[in-house]
Amino acid sequence: MGALLSVGIKQQDGTYKNYTIGVNDDTNEWGKNVSIWEQQTKEEREAKTPKSYCGNGKVVWTDGTVVAAEWQDKATAGAAKKESDLPF
Repeated sequence: MGALLSVGIKQQDGTYKNYTIGVNDDTNEWGKNVSIWEQQTKEEREAKTPKSYCGNGKVVWTDGTVVAAEWQDKATAGAAKKESDLPF
């Protein structure tokens, strides 16, 4: 698998539903290399619970690079920004 993406989509009631998007390095017999499913908990993954697939597709453009995002805590992200604003 080439990459996994985690996406939260806002629902009509204001809550977010989390999904996982998988981008494969190879295409299948229909020319697809992307699939999306409802995000699973660690326990569901360990129990091998079947994924609830929502759809599939294909990559239509890429610059050839996929970079993993770094997680930042909201409390420390603001503090880091303030420190970087200092003139010294």
